[in-house]
Amino acid sequence: MLTIVVLAVLVVAFMFFSGVYADVLWYNQVDFSEVFWTEIWTRAALFAIGGVFMGAAVWLSMWLAWRARPQNVQSQTRDSLAQYQKQLEPMRRLVFIGIPVVIGFFAGSAAMNGWQDVLLFFNQEPYGQVDPEFGLDFMFYMATLPFLGLIVGFLISVVLIAGIAGLLVHYLYGSIRVKEQGGIVIETPSRIHLGVFVALFLVLQAGNYWLDRYRTLQSQNGNWAGAMYTDVNAVIPTSTILAVAAALVAILFIVTAITGKWRISLVGAAGLVIAAIVAGAAYPFLIQEYQVKPSEVTLEQDYINRNIEHTREAYGLAEVETTGYAGETEAAAGSLSGEEASTANIRLMDPNLLSRTFGQLQQFRPYYAFPETLHVDRYEVEGESQDTILSVRDVNVDPTSSWVNQHITYTHGYGVVAADASEVAAGGRPSFLLSGIPTSGELGSDETYEPRIYFGMNSPSYSIVGAPEGAPERERDRPQDASSDQDTTYTFSGEGGPSVGSFFNQLVYAIKFGSTEILLSSDVNSESQILYDRNPIERIQKVAPYLTVDSNAYPAIVDGRVQWIVEGYTTSDNFPYSTAQQLDSATRDALNTDAAANLTGQVNYIRNSVKATVDAYDGSVNLYAWDEEDPLLKAWQKVYPTSLKPYSEMSAELMDHVRYPEDMFKVQRELLGRYHVTDPVDFYENNDAWSVPADPTEDDETIKQPPYYMTLRMPGKDEPAFQLTSTYIPQVTQDAQTRNVLYGYLAANGDAGTGEDGVKSEDYGHIQLLELPRQTSIPGPGQAQAQFDSNAQVSQELNLLRQGASEVINGNLITLPVAEGIMYVQPVYIQSTGTTSYPTLRRVLVSFGEDQIGFAPTLEEAMDQVFGGDSGANVDSGEDPTDDPSIDDPAADEPGSQPSPPESQSAQEQLGQALQDANEAIMASEEAMASGDWTAYGEAQTRLNDALARALEADEAIRGQAAPEEGTEAPAEEGTEG
Repeated sequence: MLTIVVLAVLVVAFMFFSGVYADVLWYNQVDFSEVFWTEIWTRAALFAIGGVFMGAAVWLSMWLAWRARPQNVQSQTRDSLAQYQKQLEPMRRLVFIGIPVVIGFFAGSAAMNGWQDVLLFFNQEPYGQVDPEFGLDFMFYMATLPFLGLIVGFLISVVLIAGIAGLLVHYLYGSIRVKEQGGIVIETPSRIHLGVFVALFLVLQAGNYWLDRYRTLQSQNGNWAGAMYTDVNAVIPTSTILAVAAALVAILFIVTAITGKWRISLVGAAGLVIAAIVAGAAYPFLIQEYQVKPSEVTLEQDYINRNIEHTREAYGLAEVETTGYAGETEAAAGSLSGEEASTANIRLMDPNLLSRTFGQLQQFRPYYAFPETLHVDRYEVEGESQDTILSVRDVNVDPTSSWVNQHITYTHGYGVVAADASEVAAGGRPSFLLSGIPTSGELGSDETYEPRIYFGMNSPSYSIVGAPEGAPERERDRPQDASSDQDTTYTFSGEGGPSVGSFFNQLVYAIKFGSTEILLSSDVNSESQILYDRNPIERIQKVAPYLTVDSNAYPAIVDGRVQWIVEGYTTSDNFPYSTAQQLDSATRDALNTDAAANLTGQVNYIRNSVKATVDAYDGSVNLYAWDEEDPLLKAWQKVYPTSLKPYSEMSAELMDHVRYPEDMFKVQRELLGRYHVTDPVDFYENNDAWSVPADPTEDDETIKQPPYYMTLRMPGKDEPAFQLTSTYIPQVTQDAQTRNVLYGYLAANGDAGTGEDGVKSEDYGHIQLLELPRQTSIPGPGQAQAQFDSNAQVSQELNLLRQGASEVINGNLITLPVAEGIMYVQPVYIQSTGTTSYPTLRRVLVSFGEDQIGFAPTLEEAMDQVFGGDSGANVDSGEDPTDDPSIDDPAADEPGSQPSPPESQSAQEQLGQALQDANEAIMASEEAMASGDWTAYGEAQTRLNDALARALEADEAIRGQAAPEEGTEAPAEEGTEG
């Protein structure tokens, strides 16, 4: 039995050791061992201090109680207690050591969880601003106060547990006993013991009361955060009184311990309890109910102003530029002249819909995949900045396949696929700027960047890569080309993970991943590395545990490598007078509905303090101190002096791809819905509160519209910038009729690059809020969508497209401030039924003002329809999606061409024939896609485009013929609209 126990202990110890050893190897490999050891040693120190202090206090209390036990134990105690004493005595030493050790272990385990608070306290930097109530620096509330609360809370636990342990020993050995005829006998040692521990508890409680004075500034109770009138004039003074009273009662218990007179201390304790009830609860309640509520707006005005100022400061909103905007509703011809900076990059390619399109056109192999939502960035194309939709072609491993396939063969994705965000190719497909295998296009080729994606959002849990020179290549790399049936192989050549070349390391990782194959596989060799923790977000969280990491990472081609760019935030929930936000609800919208993937927790302070990159090939991590004025980041830089680099070390190309952080923007826009109002009286009345509108393309009206990245020139600015934008409508309240009209337009400048290494643009991060006049009725996103859907011409043409066994999908509804008004643009996609179908853009909807709507195959045509026949904008949005370049002559005998309809056919017959041709083309497309015959697929798509174009022409002819029946005059000439 002893042998089995020893072996079990050794096995458990080795498993624990293997986990720590694997972490050491991982952190050493990524050059962040400083982070690992700082946390380990801090946790270890707190565990030791907390455990030893608690254990020593419990042991001392028990030992003193035992030492002071009555000498005539048998005569002083009951028979049952005497029996317990006899049973305890042989093992008393073991019990007196074992209990403190066990309690100390749990106390140490709890204490080490406060390691970040301890490090932040000892390395804090001043904020540079003080609170208006106590005149203390803001860092006192974010660093010192949490630490003091941690210490006081721990000491209270020590006093309570040690005191109770000592009293139990006193009772067991008869120093405290119940008389048979009634009453309690407390011997002098137990009286001293009780008096001292109660006094210590009261002293600590006095400290708690004193700290409560400062905690009122962090309170989230009531209508506004921070210390309001009742807190300042009732809670803070009574907390001071209670702190002094608790200290005085502690002195009374010391006197009782010495004199043995309990009455005065018990009276004092009762008085303290009554004071806590009256002064701590009843008095503030009376002040609030009978003094504040009748004159609330007058008495709370100064404190509401504090809440407004501190909330805007805490969320980086103090410098928001609020601009009045005309809100024109008349669409005159030529109105968009001079607006090319905004109209040139109107996003027609919806990143939330194109994943399937990218997959069907660019996946090439089942072991590749694209994410559900693609990314938005900008690249220089022919000397001009161009918004792009892009994604990496990530690896997609079948979880039911063999261990070799999952961890040896399919190890990485391949290449970046990018499309112009505003340009449409033939057939409504994306206009690719980088595509194919090998990748090529206007953004580069395999020769200009490393295309292999070993670290991505869909990478396997671990892969084993690397081999000696000359060894067979085992990794599946890519098809030889887009049309080839043959795949190439590859061997990883970087430094991406810890070595598993030795038996010991193989054993460690076999235990870590629960996989004996790591030990037994012949594919694991002397040069093997194991790649794990490959998700860029999780990787940053591991090397920077003090950061809150954005829920989105996006790839960019930077200096010949694919880099994942990740946003890191320093956050706190202890900022004075600042309103707290729940991150999960604030960051959830139509593109981010998965609660598990969202940020969690409550904060009332946030800064985008770090920009991080993860190399997609070798997983190397760089953390750049972006907000060098953030005091929290300064503190963590003192803790980890070598982990963070100054942003001056960022290359110019990396700077060009930095953008404004999405999750932080979502939190800010939630706050600005109320905190755009800076007058405390108006804020109190809440008569100008706004809400983020629901996404009009979603059926669920509780899902918020996401913010959109786009390049545009904001009103009053000279140059366009890559902005993150959102809109506001009047506040949405439960069970109330809401006007879906536009009240505000918010944009944050995300252009950081200046063309120089390490130089940040002064305009980066500038937030501009356009306030629209309340007397105009500019449609909000929901109302604009309703106008699109209810328009007779639009609905009729969309119904026609639906008749071709196709699904009509509304793309993202883009809002643009142009021509002193608001223009909405929405791409309309068509997707045929079938598992191999994908969305293609067929129409563009445009609206301006209250009722001007354009609906056409191209953006330029739709805008011209809205703005009097000529919008004035020179927009190159690509090809007409209904045109097909392969059909110059409809009667030409070429693959995919369709004969012109006989002139003898009626318009109704032509419509029926066109719909039949469209259905046949859809079925042919699906068969070609399933068989991988891309030539046949292209021909089928050509026939489909032609059929849809003929159907629309026939429908227009039918509507023209029907016009006289509706009471209007017949067209005077052929071709004139009825």
